[in-house]
Amino acid sequence: MLKLYHCISARSFRPLWTLEEMGLPYELVMLPFPPRVFAKDYLAINPLGTIPTLFDGDMRMTESAGICHYLATKHGPTPLAVDVADPDYGRWLNWLYMSDATLTFPQTLVLRYSKLEPPERRLPQAAEDYKKWFLGRLRIVEQATGESDYLVAGRFTIADIAVGYALMLAEILGMAGDFGPNVAAYWARLKQRPSYAKALAAQEKAMADQNVPAGVTV
Repeated sequence: MLKLYHCISARSFRPLWTLEEMGLPYELVMLPFPPRVFAKDYLAINPLGTIPTLFDGDMRMTESAGICHYLATKHGPTPLAVDVADPDYGRWLNWLYMSDATLTFPQTLVLRYSKLEPPERRLPQAAEDYKKWFLGRLRIVEQATGESDYLVAGRFTIADIAVGYALMLAEILGMAGDFGPNVAAYWARLKQRPSYAKALAAQEKAMADQNVPAGVTV
């Protein structure tokens, strides 16, 4: 059984969305955000206290994009993966890992300096600067989504899930009004996936069933 440790709408939403898109059975363990502050016992599972953590038997992973890659290739076959023989294989990997290293990274700093730090340590100018950094990097998504409905291979893949989460977080952080027209239309398409709605419902149900407080709300 796959077991995913998750905080509501955190980066662990990427593997949760992938699990729902693939229809794989899984156990979802909810934690308050950030767990390193509000769920100290979690440090025994992931010493960094970061989300996600996925267990597949004895195998443990903690990187959201890497988990999506693992699920699509290890637990496939699935059209979410792109085969090594496909001309778009390299582009697929590039989008997949760009999603976190390039897109989500500045968002985490917006989140930190506008929400997570105590009021006296918040830095509105830093948050604004990193917001502009994120929106600048989003130009490449604007270009790509003006050329095709999805990022690679002419179909929805985990690259779209991984980049889609960055757009989800941007919306949560109040940045969606700054999306270009192509990104806005692309994000609207992604939200129409039944698996996206199922992942949202799954995290809400698990929060209620496990009686888990949200922790810091974004």
